[in-house]
Amino acid sequence: MRLVGGVRAEIKAKNLPLVAAGVAFYGLLAIFPALIAVVTLYGLVADPETISAQISDATAALPTEASDLLTSQLAAVAAVGADRLSFGLVISLAATVWASAGGVRAIATGLNLIDGVEAARGLVKRAGVSLALTLGAMVEVVVMLTLVAGFPVVVDRLGLDPVAAALAQGLRWVLLVVALGVGLAVLYRWAPDRPPPRWRWLSWGTVSAIVLWALGSVGFAVYVDNFGSYNSTYGSIAAVIVLMLWLFLSAFAVLFGAVVDAVRDRDKDVTEATRTAR
Repeated sequence: MRLVGGVRAEIKAKNLPLVAAGVAFYGLLAIFPALIAVVTLYGLVADPETISAQISDATAALPTEASDLLTSQLAAVAAVGADRLSFGLVISLAATVWASAGGVRAIATGLNLIDGVEAARGLVKRAGVSLALTLGAMVEVVVMLTLVAGFPVVVDRLGLDPVAAALAQGLRWVLLVVALGVGLAVLYRWAPDRPPPRWRWLSWGTVSAIVLWALGSVGFAVYVDNFGSYNSTYGSIAAVIVLMLWLFLSAFAVLFGAVVDAVRDRDKDVTEATRTAR
């Protein structure tokens, strides 16, 4: 109960919903350049039909409007020939990576607010950390895309018996959770502008963020697909609004996990200080 009270107080004190909304705004600006860069790289080793099919599978869990928006935009990029993709990789990859790094910089700012630290990194170091985290996130997206869309195809081709196939599918979800957990651990350790804390493969904050994001995404998708009236309210921009709300939910989950870790670390420091004083 002490942890719950501390997290609730921290969310209120740091105005976490407002911070998450700011991160979601910059995330909306960054998501398409980031995904275009991923598809550009992926297009060097996969044909457009495969990419389009895997994009549809990977976005199936999102609300229909958001899934259709992402799929249509990325399918257009995937439809470009391999030569054009190679040329685009040389010409525009740096620009798209830099644009997509804006989302990482926004998350870093939110984590700085949660940790109560000032941004003291120089321009070059800040840009380097943002780009490194962005490239790492792109690699993780490719890994997760492969697990979500490519893994079932491999299992089908192997012709496994039902029990082995079920175990393989279970392994896929375990690997997805592990990939998410490692990505969040890296983000929580390196994005804030403070001395990196002790490395933790798993923390209460990481678990809380993953669970909140998964449950929130599924619940939001069910609500939008069955009860929401965004099309009648927002018309042609309904897909953008739904995507923005999902990004807000995702940003809140990531920041919520950071709050949980921050409160636990603070309570641990207080406990150790009390023991030392005694």
